[in-house]
Amino acid sequence: MPLDPDLAAFLELVEAGVDNGAQPLHELPLAKARAQYDNSTLAIDAEGMDIASAKTIEIPCRDGSRIDARLYVPAIPVLDGSLLPALLYFHGGGYCVGSLNSHDSLCRALSALTPCCVLSVAYRLAPEHKFPTAVDDAQDAYQWLLSNGSAYGIDTQRIAVGGDSAGGTLATGLTIAARDGKWPQPLLQVLLYPCTAAWQDTGSHSRLAQGYLLEAPTLQWMFGNYLRDAADRTDWRFAPLEAVDLSNLAPAFIVLAEYDPLVDEGIAYANRLKAAGVSTHLKIYEGMTHDFARLGNIVNETERVRRDMSQALAKAFSSQLLEKGN
Repeated sequence: MPLDPDLAAFLELVEAGVDNGAQPLHELPLAKARAQYDNSTLAIDAEGMDIASAKTIEIPCRDGSRIDARLYVPAIPVLDGSLLPALLYFHGGGYCVGSLNSHDSLCRALSALTPCCVLSVAYRLAPEHKFPTAVDDAQDAYQWLLSNGSAYGIDTQRIAVGGDSAGGTLATGLTIAARDGKWPQPLLQVLLYPCTAAWQDTGSHSRLAQGYLLEAPTLQWMFGNYLRDAADRTDWRFAPLEAVDLSNLAPAFIVLAEYDPLVDEGIAYANRLKAAGVSTHLKIYEGMTHDFARLGNIVNETERVRRDMSQALAKAFSSQLLEKGN
């Protein structure tokens, strides 16, 4: 399918800006890159849906640090003593940009549409905090939620994990760590165009290296900020395709975009999960680029993918509730 015409027009504007002297993300000072990424959200994404509340929570980490997380609670009637399911969410941004604010609209939509609580995690960013700090923070957030969720009205037996891009990598890596650590598996892993490969050498990386929102120099700049050395690239916590065993993981709902350089490695990861016996639903959105789930002011598919994700979550949560009732 051709590139979505509204998205194509947006990309033309981005390219025109670069031609007129605007610096791409990877050429900006880090603080400015982070501010630009967050501020651009106000232009590209729709206003967040109404929910009951969104509040900041501090989560302790294994090294004594504390990280912020934002808990979204849907506006639905809750009976006294009843608990809500939750999605633990990790934002994208290549491990060095992105924040709770950049993904606020997405998280509000998932909370309202599912409906469920969403706990969005502000894991620590590189290069100040290199690999595997983000991985450790993700694991610590999951264990904290398992131990403390009920105090916040969350049913800790109905937890899903999810994320986009680098956040999707953190989410799926969490399921591998949970299996190996004998922690409870989440009910579902929802992965939006995750980074899964050690090397960016697929056909889609070559074919879509420039002009499709996520560009090769920016991606390598992000990974260069995050990784300590070349050996980190083949660590499954960075590149889950490097994991020897992908069996006995949570069912996966994988969202990919046709015009995303990450699409080939996303397909390869879905195929690996299926081959390992993991229930996997792969959906490729035609005419879309990387990050389209945050382009609510640009394309209609943003609303569609948010509803599709919410339906997958609702199905997983309701199935578990039925099992608990039997």
